[in-house]
Amino acid sequence: MTKVAIFDLDGTLLDSMGVWDQVDIDFLGKRGIEVPPDYMIKVSSMQFQQIAEYTIARFGLKDTPEELMQEWDDMARVAYSTTVEAKPGALDYLRDLKSAGAKMGVATSLPPQLREPALRHVGMLDMFDDIVSVDDANDVGKDQPDVYLLAAERLGAKPVDCTVFEDLLVGIKSAKSVGMKVWAMHDDSSDADWPEICDIADGVLFDFHDAPRPL
Repeated sequence: MTKVAIFDLDGTLLDSMGVWDQVDIDFLGKRGIEVPPDYMIKVSSMQFQQIAEYTIARFGLKDTPEELMQEWDDMARVAYSTTVEAKPGALDYLRDLKSAGAKMGVATSLPPQLREPALRHVGMLDMFDDIVSVDDANDVGKDQPDVYLLAAERLGAKPVDCTVFEDLLVGIKSAKSVGMKVWAMHDDSSDADWPEICDIADGVLFDFHDAPRPL
């Protein structure tokens, strides 16, 4: 049986969550609003459009969702194409899996205009057999397993044959709920959930040097 690995991007393969922290600080700061402590947690599993709608409702903004998404996109695109880096050991781990004949896919919340420049910047764009996002899974966020199931389907694998690498608690729960094995990557953005993540994940990582070989 060919082994299958499905990777999240933000906070897992990419050390990028700080980009969104800064986007939030700059975006809300221009409107005289300080970022609430729970904001990033609230939006972490949402699809881009949902985040825009939530932000408008929460802060009473007059912008349209489309205007918000365009502004965020413009701010993030520069960072994703120039400053985002891979998590330590990530690229070597992908190369090892590829050499061992594993199929590899991505299940992300990032839209193409952000993920492709980021993957190109860190040298990973050609490493994957398929890339899917929540947009491809009927805009269903990672609090449901749809995007992981779609990635498995695209890779021709049953859920039970897939190993997911994810940093978000809601994503870990979703992937586990359909029988996938899950290795949790620590990211500062998930610190509050780390004890629960450690309880339910099949394994935990602080970088990819200790990632499972073989799957």
